[in-house]
Order: sequence, then structure tokens, then C-alpha cells
Amino acid sequence: MQLTEKKRWEGDGIHRASSVWPWAGGIAFTFVIAWIGYGLSRLPGPDHVGQLACAILIAVAYRQLFGYPDAIRTGIQFASKKLLRYAIILYGLKLNMTVVFQQGLGLLLRDAGVIVFSITLTMLLAKWLKAEKSVSLLLGIGTGICGAAAIAAVSPIVKAKEEDTAIGVGIIALVGTLFAIGYTILLPLLPMAPVPYGVWSGTSLHEIAHVALAAAPAGEDALAMGLLAKLGRVFLLVPLCFILMYWMKRKDVEASGAKVEFPWFLGGFLLMSLLGSYVFGRYIAMPSSVMNHVSDATTFLLTMAMTGLGLNVSLRDLYTRALRPLIAMCITSMLLSVITYFMLA
Repeated sequence: MQLTEKKRWEGDGIHRASSVWPWAGGIAFTFVIAWIGYGLSRLPGPDHVGQLACAILIAVAYRQLFGYPDAIRTGIQFASKKLLRYAIILYGLKLNMTVVFQQGLGLLLRDAGVIVFSITLTMLLAKWLKAEKSVSLLLGIGTGICGAAAIAAVSPIVKAKEEDTAIGVGIIALVGTLFAIGYTILLPLLPMAPVPYGVWSGTSLHEIAHVALAAAPAGEDALAMGLLAKLGRVFLLVPLCFILMYWMKRKDVEASGAKVEFPWFLGGFLLMSLLGSYVFGRYIAMPSSVMNHVSDATTFLLTMAMTGLGLNVSLRDLYTRALRPLIAMCITSMLLSVITYFMLA
């Protein structure tokens, strides 16, 4: 009897270990790749690309060389889905709603125009080029709002494939970096004061990091105005998500009567925005060093999620699915830069 119970206990222990390993191993795997990507992003050259893009490239290369690690699929999927949503929630701390509201309706109207222009033109060009619709939509949203974070936020709502999300994030990070570097090269040649140059950067570039990269060389005032202009676009991510939810709900009901699940992480994003804008620092002491660590942790969680997504990318299909959306996005980005420049110059 005792021997039987001992075998049963040992068997249960083995079963628990075997069930925990796919999850823990997958988390550890994405952590290691994300850490390598972080390390690469600190080197000259890759530092302009950023750790998200570095981690995705490593994950894509691993998939092509060694295949998908099915033994730890559970943990990888947890990273690409759950950690992605947690990162989006924490990303809300980057949005200072007080500053956005102080600038008033004019800021939001201009940023709304940028978003509508970016998404509409990208989708029209995608239709003309016969490009992949899902990837094109993600790239249009990333161009109009805030790059990888926007793509990650809307992907669950529009039910994008993980492969499409990874492709979109990789493209937006690379193209946005090239545009930001181009802005810094053009800066000495442009007949533009620092403040309007900063606003131009924040209005037309893809991610907050790209705005910081482009605007910082023009001085503190340019950087502050660039980030302010960008904040309005980040703020409009929330109403856009609700519009996409309504659109998907109508689309799904017409197709099969299915319901669109409410993106709970969007509520978390709003809550963290409110806490960061009106509570932390005002009613609850929060040192800037702590907020910086939280920001770094947010980026790292997003990097782990992107690693999981990058493992779903097959280069066999990348050329046929990504080239035309890339062309559509680049045309949109160039026209957005030119139009906003002449509006602000």
C-alpha cells in the first residue's frame, strides 16, 4: 500500500513537472532572446533600431534555422498574448492626459487628421497594390498612432494573426528608425525653427522613441514639443480601439453572429493613464527613478511578447505578404512627412 502511494506521489510530481516545463521553459526562452535583443540595442548601429526590432530579428532567424520550439509552445504563447496585454496596460503610464487636455481640441483634431490620413491612404494604396489587408491595416494604424504599441494593442481586436503582428512590428520599427535618422540628417538643412521642427517630428514620425531620436538634436524645446505632439496621437489610440471594436462586431455579426470580446487590457491602459496623470506624483509619491524602471520593464515585457510573435514568422511567406504593404506604408509615411512639414514650416 505504501509502495503504491509512493509511486502515485512520484507520478503526480513527474506530471506536474512535465506540465510546468512547457510554460516556464517558453517564458525563459523569450526572456533570453529579449535580453540578447536588449544587449544588441545598446551597441552602435543596432541602437538606432531598438530592442524590439533586434529581438524580433533574432526570433525570426531562430525559427528559420531551428524551427518552432514546440516543446515550450505554451510559455511562448503566454508571452505573445498575455505579456503583450500586460505591457500595453503599463504603457498607459507614458500618456500624460493632463498635458493632452491642456493643449485642447486643436491638438487632438490635428492628430486625428494624421491618423485618418495614415490609415485611409495606406489601405487605398494596399488595395491598388493588391497587398495583404491585415498587414496593411496594422501598418496604417502603426504609422498613424504610435508604432509597435498601437499594432500590439489593436491586433487582438481586429483578430490579426500573430505572424502579421510580428511582421507589422518589425517593419514599423525599421522604417520608423530610418525616417528618424533621415530627419536628423536633414535638420541642419531645413529652414525651420526648433519648436516647429519638434512638432513636425511628433506629428509625422511613428513611435515615441523615433520622435525622441529625431527631435533631441534640435534642443530641449524641440524635444518637449515633439513628445507633446506625439502624446495626442497616443491618446487617440483609445477611441480608435472602440471604433475598431464596433466595426469588428458588425462584421462578425453579419458573418456568423459571433460577439467581439471586450479588450480588458484597454481598460487597464486607461486606468494606468489616469493614475500616471493625476495620482502618482500628486497624491502618491513616485520617484522618477521608479517610473523609469517601470518604463524599462514595460519595454522589456513588450520585447518578450515580440519574441514570441517573431517565432511565428516564416520567411517563405514574408516576401509575398510583406513587400506590398511595406511599399504602401513607405509612400504614406513620405507623404505624411511632406504634408505636415509644409503645414508647420
